[in-house]
This record gives sequence, C-alpha cells and structure tokens, in this order.
Amino acid sequence: MKLATLRDTTRDGKLVVVSRDNTRFIEASNIARTMQEALDRWDEVKPLLESLYKDLSSGGAKGQSVAVEKLAAPLPRAYEWIDGSAYINHVILVRKARNAEPPKTLKTDPLIYQGGSGIFLGSCDPIYLSNEEWGCDFEAEVAVILGDTPQGTTKAEASKYIRLLMIVNDVSLRNLIPAELEKGFGFFQSKPASAFGPMAVTPDELGDAWKDGRVHLPLISHYNGRKFGDPNAGPEMFFGFYELIEHLAKTRSYTAGTILGSGTVSNEDRARGSSCLAEKRMIEIIDTGKAVTPFMKVDDTIEIEMFDKGGKSIFGKINQKVVSTQGGVRR
Repeated sequence: MKLATLRDTTRDGKLVVVSRDNTRFIEASNIARTMQEALDRWDEVKPLLESLYKDLSSGGAKGQSVAVEKLAAPLPRAYEWIDGSAYINHVILVRKARNAEPPKTLKTDPLIYQGGSGIFLGSCDPIYLSNEEWGCDFEAEVAVILGDTPQGTTKAEASKYIRLLMIVNDVSLRNLIPAELEKGFGFFQSKPASAFGPMAVTPDELGDAWKDGRVHLPLISHYNGRKFGDPNAGPEMFFGFYELIEHLAKTRSYTAGTILGSGTVSNEDRARGSSCLAEKRMIEIIDTGKAVTPFMKVDDTIEIEMFDKGGKSIFGKINQKVVSTQGGVRR
C-alpha cells in the first residue's frame, strides 16, 4: 500500500492513497483525515485503506492524476525525527573528513541523534540556503515510520511496530558540524529541515527486498543531472532497523508517527558511488590529498529515488534545488 499527503490549507494536509504505479491518487478523508490520524488508528483503518488501494491499483476506482508538487512530505510534521548512522563505511569516511576517530563502540552501539521534526520538506521543495560557506550537503537515506512502540521493545519484536517506509534527503551543513560537536551537546544548527519522497509504503510493497529490517535495493542519487551513487541499502547496513529500534527503546516509549532514519546509505565498493558529498570529498583526500568536489551551491540539484526489481519507482522521486534565502521568501 502507498500513502501520501496532499497539500491543503492546513498544516497536516489530507491523507491520500496512491496507486501502485504512482500515477493516480484518491482521497481517504472518509477513513482518516491525515497521515497522523491513520497512524494513531492503524489497526482500525489499515484494512480500509488497503481495500481502497487495491481498487485504485486495479482500476476499480478511477482517482485523480498525481502532481508530485502538490504532495507534502508524507508526514509534514512528526512527533519525533530520530536518525541513525547505521552504515559503518559512511561513519569512518565522514569522521576522517573532520579529523575525528570513529567511536570505540562503532560495532556494538548504534549512533543515533534526534533532529528537528516540526517542519519537513516535500519531495520538490527547495533547499533554502543562507550561506554557501556553511557547506550544504545532501544525504540519501531510508526511513521507517513507527506505530506506538513500548519501552523495552527487542529486535525480535520490532517488526510489528514498523508501519511505513520512506526515502529521505537528510540535509547537512557540514562546515557547522565540527564546532557544534566540540561542545559535546550534539547537532542543532547544522541540521536544517529534511525532505522526504512523496510516497510512504507498507513493507509488503518491497517484497523480498525487505529482509531482516533492511531494504535490499540500491538507493540512486543524481547530482546536477549526473549519477552520483547507487549503493545498496541492505547488505552493509550494520545495524538494521530492528536493532535500531531496540536501541532507542531501551529507556523510553515512542508514539505513533515517530520517524527513524537509517543514516546515509554507503557501500565500501567505490564503484557504487556515494550518497553524500562528504564521502566523495574524503575519498578524494585519501587518493590525492585534497578534496576537489565543492559542497552544494545555489542552483545545484539533487534527485534521489529507489526502484523495485522490475524497475518501477517505489517511493517516487526526491527532486530538490538549492535556493538562496537572500532577499527571497523562505519556509
């Protein structure tokens, strides 16, 4: 099943069901007004939404044509946005880029931080940038939306709390990160609003690519129109979503609508490219002693998408452009 949020005059938009081929949608307001309401009443509304999805995908329900720019992030705002860093290759490379050692617990204790969740960007919304010197970077990731998840949830139990999956561009301001982390209090200004693919999908949409709490498919990025990377999101995700959920639920519970990110997808095989500029820059430093790839500038574009084994887009495409806030309007 594929769900999305249609923009309207409210903060949270309207819940819609999207056809399997991403071309048509039908409003689901008679079932649940918003995505958050659907998550709050998941056991009750899921069968009704699935029935609507089957009718729409089979042609039984006509629906309307999807205009992606009219879709907000699946959850335009969320109770919590928690991001991991589950790909060890990424952790090692990015830490090297800022002359920091990986933590001693790299393979025993997942890296997780909590970011801003009050405003999320839609898949076509601009990346607003006030200062190019801040080092704007994209980060292509996978994320899950949780249902009510109790404290003490184990990895063996975690699958039953995953409601939906999404793709993410977790924007980072790389040149602001080192000074923030030196304070010993975590990310803040260096993490502006993240953007999400237009559709959120139930795990069954991934078929056998969803295995052990990991998505075993390439996540493809095109930067300024050129392919930048297609690392597989599955095999090298050291901590899968089940392990991440166990870790974050150690001391507290989470409410329906909590979003948990994988961290930047990364593979050791350089032929697969990268999912962020920081990795590419570090590889350049390793190879030549100097980073030559600049961070994002005004008018740069980033596209992120994942396809199933039949070549069909699963979540739709993230397609963003960097826009200056100087003298302009920003969200």
